Amino acid sequence: MTTFALPRPTAVSRRSIIGVLALAAVVCLWSSFALSTRALETAGMSMGDAAIVRFGVPAIALAPWIPRTLRRLRGERAGVIALVLLAGLPHFLLFAWGAHLTSAALTGLLVPGTVPLFVTVLLLLAFRAPISRRRLVALGAIVAGVAASATLTGGPAGPGGIAVLMAAGFVWAAYTIGLSRTRLDPLGVIALVSFTSLLLALVLAAAGALPSQLFSGTVDVPAWGAYALVQGVGTGLLSTACYVVAVKNLGSSITAAAGALSPVLTAVVAIPLLGEPLTAGLGVALVLIVSGVVAFALAPARAARTPHTGPPR
Repeated sequence: MTTFALPRPTAVSRRSIIGVLALAAVVCLWSSFALSTRALETAGMSMGDAAIVRFGVPAIALAPWIPRTLRRLRGERAGVIALVLLAGLPHFLLFAWGAHLTSAALTGLLVPGTVPLFVTVLLLLAFRAPISRRRLVALGAIVAGVAASATLTGGPAGPGGIAVLMAAGFVWAAYTIGLSRTRLDPLGVIALVSFTSLLLALVLAAAGALPSQLFSGTVDVPAWGAYALVQGVGTGLLSTACYVVAVKNLGSSITAAAGALSPVLTAVVAIPLLGEPLTAGLGVALVLIVSGVVAFALAPARAARTPHTGPPR
């Protein structure tokens, strides 16, 4: 009698499972970042408090990496360091301001959705980097989605909030380019951004430039604790770690494409959690931008060239 043994899980399947789980965590954590930022007012926290908590938790957790990171900065270019630091307090304040002016759905949609567009524009301007036709079409869909969100979502503060969120996307795109050129490891980047942003947030809050309950003695301990868990631990530490694991196990293209599910989850959860309606205009923008981001991530970066015997052009 012939017996058949069940196939053992291969290394590829184990890596796929780990990558999918990490990617699912990234999507949920990114969505929670947009939702919790939009809910700052209802949570009883000011923007200054949120910034202190957001960057304070990872700064404290990664304090042992700060001396080593500072030593490695000696060989870094000042321009690269400046681009990396944009991911800290500048991006957070733009993100939070845009969330205050619009909705959680638009906040979760426009910032990650416009990053590929701005990265491509910056690379074209700075390095004349070529781009494939499929990616150009994908970027056209993103631009159409942004236009739809500006014209179809309605609301008196909509256009201003959309402009602020696009500025946040531009800042994150500049950080992405700086990140690709820095010599720091991922933990070093997080430590540098968090520590610098925490110091700047404390200085601005102490000077009264950022409203903060910390310096007025009216801290809402439960709100601070919940925000520290969601933003400090979730966004500041876990989302970055899970994103690295997802990229290593699934590849950058699949990870970036699936990351476009985050705004969909944000829009759906915001309906019962924050009472936000899913309008037809927002639905159109959602479809255009998400499909554009997915197509951009899966398309080849450069157009295919026909082999020839002449010199390269």
